Amino acid sequence: MFDRINQLFRNLNWEAMEWEQLILAWTERLLTILIIFIIARLLQKAGNRVIDEYFKKKTADPPKEKKAHTLQPLIKQIWRYLVAFVALLIILDQLGVQLAPLLATAGVAGIAIGFGAQRLVRDIITGFLLLMEDQYAVGDMITVNNYVGIVEEVGLRVTKLRDFSGDLHIIPNGNIENVTNHVRGEMRALVDVRVSYEADLDRAIQILEELSAEMAAQHPEIVDGPTVLGVTDLAESGIVIRIVARTEPLKQWQIERELRRAIKKRFDHENIEIPYPRRVLYHRREENKQQTGEG
Repeated sequence: MFDRINQLFRNLNWEAMEWEQLILAWTERLLTILIIFIIARLLQKAGNRVIDEYFKKKTADPPKEKKAHTLQPLIKQIWRYLVAFVALLIILDQLGVQLAPLLATAGVAGIAIGFGAQRLVRDIITGFLLLMEDQYAVGDMITVNNYVGIVEEVGLRVTKLRDFSGDLHIIPNGNIENVTNHVRGEMRALVDVRVSYEADLDRAIQILEELSAEMAAQHPEIVDGPTVLGVTDLAESGIVIRIVARTEPLKQWQIERELRRAIKKRFDHENIEIPYPRRVLYHRREENKQQTGEG
């Protein structure tokens, strides 16, 4: 390998050149290399602008918006590497390096590196399959390897996941085996309401049905319902009435909070009692019928 590299530099034939010719030749080469750098930079910016314009049309379509945000930075990265690789080959050619032996050497070295970098190859192949199968996209909430969070970036080698505490998990794609996507399709909002045994059950259900209709009209995030299913349990401290609704992705928790808040306010207004744990203490006082010294 070192013999080939030495042979490449011998091909420059510096000794056969006069000093003046050498200076002029290298000045011309340096200017050419500078121009190559400028052209490569311009090509990179132009390519990024074309990519941005292309994906701007995609983001106008809501179903394709997440996929566009996923692929846009990835394609920019590939374009940057491609431009840099081609520019490097042209610069080496300007320096007088013969590319054929160099590429052959790089091919042999690449095979050797490939055997030692099987994990890296597996990460890239898995990342490519994840993108092709569209298992998740930037902005999706997923569960992978016991981590739950929002996808911030999907690359060919790693996936970056931000959990709800703010920690950023960088997961190699080769380690991803099972993925649970929490935002594909409608989500379920579920609220269990407890009323006391002394309350008017039919009146409580009627109030919940009226409140559910108002919530459906006020919140466009609700796709279906809310629906009062009825009594689901006779608990120790009260009767359980269940309400369910279908919402847009990641909106189920907001709807559950709004439902609970509205139910508490309406029950207070209608004097419907919500049970809570109580403890009653009985203190029995026994009269001391025996006088001191008796018995």
